This record gives sequence, C-alpha cells and structure tokens, in this order.
Amino acid sequence: MTRWRVSGFEEIRELGRGAQGRVVLARPAAHGTPVAIKYLTRDAGPDARESFRREAVMLGRVDDPHVARLYRLVEHGGELAIVMEAVNGVSFKEILARYGRLEPEAALTVLRGSLLGLAAAHAAGVVHRDYKPANVIVLADGLSKLIDFGIAAPEGAASGSGTPLYMAPEQWRGGAATPATDVYAATCVFFEALAGRRPFGAGDRASVMAGHLSGDVPAGEVPEPLRPLVTAGMAKDPADRPPGAAAFVAELDELARTAYGPDWESRGVRALAGTAVALAALFPLAAGLAPAAGAGAGAAAGSTGILAAVGTKTAAVVAGTAVVGAAAGGVGVYEATREERPPVAAVKATQPPPGVPLRIGPMTVRVAPSWKTYTIPNRASGITGPPTALPPDSYYVRTWRTCGKEEPIRASLYPGQVWCPGIHVLGRSFLDEGGSYIAADYTTSDTFASLFNQDEGMSCPGHEDLRAVGVERGARLTMNRLAAVGSKKAEYREWTVPCYTRGDRSGYGPTTRTRFSYVERHWYLPLSKILIVDVWNTPDLQRILQSAEWA
Repeated sequence: MTRWRVSGFEEIRELGRGAQGRVVLARPAAHGTPVAIKYLTRDAGPDARESFRREAVMLGRVDDPHVARLYRLVEHGGELAIVMEAVNGVSFKEILARYGRLEPEAALTVLRGSLLGLAAAHAAGVVHRDYKPANVIVLADGLSKLIDFGIAAPEGAASGSGTPLYMAPEQWRGGAATPATDVYAATCVFFEALAGRRPFGAGDRASVMAGHLSGDVPAGEVPEPLRPLVTAGMAKDPADRPPGAAAFVAELDELARTAYGPDWESRGVRALAGTAVALAALFPLAAGLAPAAGAGAGAAAGSTGILAAVGTKTAAVVAGTAVVGAAAGGVGVYEATREERPPVAAVKATQPPPGVPLRIGPMTVRVAPSWKTYTIPNRASGITGPPTALPPDSYYVRTWRTCGKEEPIRASLYPGQVWCPGIHVLGRSFLDEGGSYIAADYTTSDTFASLFNQDEGMSCPGHEDLRAVGVERGARLTMNRLAAVGSKKAEYREWTVPCYTRGDRSGYGPTTRTRFSYVERHWYLPLSKILIVDVWNTPDLQRILQSAEWA
C-alpha cells in the first residue's frame, strides 16, 4: 500500500518511528527551511486521533523561542500529520549520556531555557507533564528548545501520566497537574546534570516511586550554592515549590548571579555549545547526513533527541496560534496564523536610553528630570520610637511635576496612599515586616491594595473618595510572566482592581462597587527582595526598568 505523504514537501529521511507513527525530515518542494513531519499511524484509534487534534490546537497557543513551533496540522481522509519546526540540535539525554555531569553554569543554562519554555506553556494554561532530558534539545549555539507535548494537559487535569524517573509525587498519586508539577521534573533533570545520577535511582518502579513520594531530597550532592534551588524545586508538596516556571526562573537568575557572577549564563552557553557541536553528527540538518527519502530509519528520535519520540503515546510538538481552514479535495489544514520570521539583521550598538540617571536604592534608571526619589521611613528605622540600625530600603518615586509641594512627602510616608502619581520601590523590610509600614506581609496571590485593610485602606488612584480592594472583592490577575529589570528577571503581574465607595457608617468602606477600576503593575524580584509597584500606569515604565543598572 502506498504510504501517504503531506503534499508540497519532499522527504529527506526518516528520523524515528514508534507504535503510534513516525517522524521524517522534509523540505518544501519549492523553497524554504526544512521541517519535521510527524505522521500518526493509519490504524490509530478514535481516542488517539481526537487527542492528536485537540492537543495540537490547544498547544498552538504557545509562542516562545524556547519551544518547537507548529506550522500546521494536516488531515487527509483518515490520515493525520503535524508539520513542525525541525529542531537542529542534540538531545540533552545524549549529552548526559556522553558527559555524565555538567559544570554548574551549563546545567543552570539548560534549566533556565527549559523553564522559559515551560513558562510560556503555563501562561497558555498548559502543563507539559513529561519534562525529561530526551525532550530538551541543545542547539549548536548553546541555547535549548523544549519539545514533545504529547501528554500535555490543561492545568488542573488528572496527572497520572509521565516518565517515572522524573514524576512528581502528585503524578504518582493521580492528583491534579499544575505548573509546579513541571517545576519538579525540571529540577530532577537539573539534579541529574549536576550529580551525574537520577535523584531516586533508575531501579524498579516501586523503589523509584518510594523515592519520589517519601525519599529525602538529595540536595547535598550538588554544589552548595545550588542546594536551595534543588530543595525548593523538588519539595514533596506542590504548595512548597515555586508556583510555576516563571517564578522559578526568577529565583534561578538571582541565585546564579550571586553565586557565579553576572556573566554566568554566557559561560554556560559556551560550554553547552561546545558539547553540542562535538555531537554534531547527530544533528538532523548536518551536511552530508541527508540520504534519499526513506533511508536511515534506524535512528530513534528518543535516543538522539532530534525530535519528539513517536512512542506509545500520541505526540504533538507545537507552538504558535492555530486556526481552522480548508482546502480543495477534502483536506482540512490547521494553518499557523503567524508567518515564519525572516532573518534579523545585525543591530548596531544603541545609544544609552534617554533621560537623566536616578538612583533608587541599589538600582539606577534614566528618567525625566522631574522624577525624584523619597525614602520611606518605617517603624524599625524611626518613624515611631527610637531609631535602630536597620537602614531604610524602600522608596517612593515622584513621576509628575503636578503634585502639590507636600504631596510627595505625604505619599512617601505611607505606601497605602496614592495622593501623588509615582511608583513604589519596596525592599526587604517592607516584604518581610509589612507591619513596619502599617501593611500586611506581601503575597504574590493578591493586590497591593489588599495589604492595606485597616481603617480607610488604600484609595484608588485619581479617586481618593473610593477604596481599592483585593481578590476577595473582585480584583483579577490579568497577566503573569517574566519581565526584565536591567540584568535581572522579575515576576511581572498585572491586576485589574475595582473601586468601591466608602458609604458605610465608618466612612471606610468598601461598600458598593463602582464603574471605576485601575490596573496595578508589580515587578517582584524574590531573591533580591524588591517589589516595584505602579498603580498610575506610568508611561514608558517597562522600557525604563528594562534599561536599569544594578549596583
């Protein structure tokens, strides 16, 4: 029987095959970059087919350079195939098999790239559930991509599937899959890269399960500066781990910079590039390694890491946004909506960002001359009672000239009031001892306004007569991702906060929800213990913070 092939492509060679299908390297018949085409076996059952389609469309929302891209899902009669990015590199599994263990900077670099890919999936509501060395591809430039979302699921789905060597305790128990589940698996692989062995061995299933469920985290086998990452990432209770990949990579960046210096990642990238290039013969696009179509079927994708293994599960490696279209002849094609990105020309060195330098604690930004920094006193440093040796580490920054003469000073005395447009840069004393500022302790799961629940609470910016609230009263988290603050990565969150009247007998409220709301923007650096809060939608603040310099 003639084997069906996606029209418009010429097969170069087969990269791997398994019980559910095969993967081939192909190139467009006219011109263009080689791609990988994953064919689902013709006799796959209805459940496998539906899963293939559903996962491709769901995961098509993931758009990140650290995740392999989807180009299209093709359906012809009873046949199904996915056309996707051919990731030209070698699997991390192969690197670990050849080299055993890596230097800390190299292991951190792989973990960081993987976490960025996972963070993009988590932002789309997707949990990978099968993070392992074979599903991480290291490219010739030392960067990495995440592949094989074959058993990925929406956040909260039952989590019994995965690779036992890296499965989180909740997966063994059949619990819900959350971003913290992926954090656990990524940390297990990170441990393996540092220690040269899997955290709970590779023996029989029962012993591996016992280790993941109740065994001590073997953090003592990794370099001392990295033990906090391993301990946190492999915590038995998901609630004790970083809540997702975005939070974990922010912690990683802070710790790596402190332990290995500001250029740690460039050293790690160079080391990985060297190991990958040494295995260049395994690259799918390597010169001279493209025999005629149909040849080379012996190379198993799972062992070489060329692409996702087509094993006993339905695999769908995708990235991008998919929409349903149609073509003549009854062929349904789910085309990626964004076009392939053209090569980016070299960019000349840019001039320093405009503005004058302004020092805000350990950070310097370039801003308009009208900006001014005010130190916020706290009880421990002398606002009431005798002063102590604790230096103030929190600041209010005025951003507009239009404030009255005393307004910035009033605003700086109490972070819970917003009399004057500006931003707050709050340090360790605020985050650890909120009571020193007449505030509750900071939490990433609620608004800045929620910290000020006593008496009149916090006013809405521009509406001093209205009270701002937290999640309990309808505030919503609308964005959760990473954002640069100079050389550091912050957990960036946006909240839409409703405003309430103060119409009760006390005059404090909140009483009745109004039509007014505002947006809170938070940049949180957990290891540096710094929180930047903007409730005035300060123009160009994102760019200003991206260009920040750290002391």
